[in-house]
Amino acid sequence: MSLAAHLVVALVALLHVWFLVLEMFLWTRSSGRRAFGLTKEFAEQSKVLAANQGLYNGFLAAGLFWGLWLGDGGRAVTLFFLGCVLVAGVFGGLTATRKVLWIQGLPALLAIALVLLA
Repeated sequence: MSLAAHLVVALVALLHVWFLVLEMFLWTRSSGRRAFGLTKEFAEQSKVLAANQGLYNGFLAAGLFWGLWLGDGGRAVTLFFLGCVLVAGVFGGLTATRKVLWIQGLPALLAIALVLLA
């Protein structure tokens, strides 16, 4: 893969690590509530669901880091996990808020394009 592909895949992975932190550890704190536009009451009621979602984001990040670690032999792994991120971004954009499409889906789509072009 090209340097640009590596960098964008790493950025997508790091974004998902950040999502894990927000959803698993900061969900009920002011920074987490502000990031997702939540009331304190709703954040408390939904913190277990958010932690579960954060864990899944961690798995996506781990898969992307694994693909990068494998180097050129990890292209299929990287594309698989980028595809998962893209599907999650599109689904979130359609069901939660359009912002998810731009924050999660667009970087994944860019990374897929760069990996395929490399």
